[in-house]
Amino acid sequence: MLLLDHNLPHQLRDLLTEFGVEAESTRYRGWETLRNGDLVSAAHLAGFKAIITRDRKFAESAAKALKKFPEMAIVIVRLNQRGWRTYREAFRAAWVAAPIVPQPGRVSEWP
Repeated sequence: MLLLDHNLPHQLRDLLTEFGVEAESTRYRGWETLRNGDLVSAAHLAGFKAIITRDRKFAESAAKALKKFPEMAIVIVRLNQRGWRTYREAFRAAWVAAPIVPQPGRVSEWP
């Protein structure tokens, strides 16, 4: 299961469901104020396998947490922020070309 950070459109949850991927948002969980290391810990304890975010600095601060929870992954989405419809189509096209494949214990960028 994927956790969408608060800086991603919450509508991605429904789009990922279309692709057969279970996802929730930090807002839905009430976790939008958790600091990065605490978010990794909470996500791990709740059974998430990866956190998807746009925050490039997340990688730096979450690196220590990944050592503690090596089965977790962080994926940095590099798509430009746009209106939802445009963003959805860009995300869909990128997913069809190469879906997100979280790498446990690592920070990766997508697409």
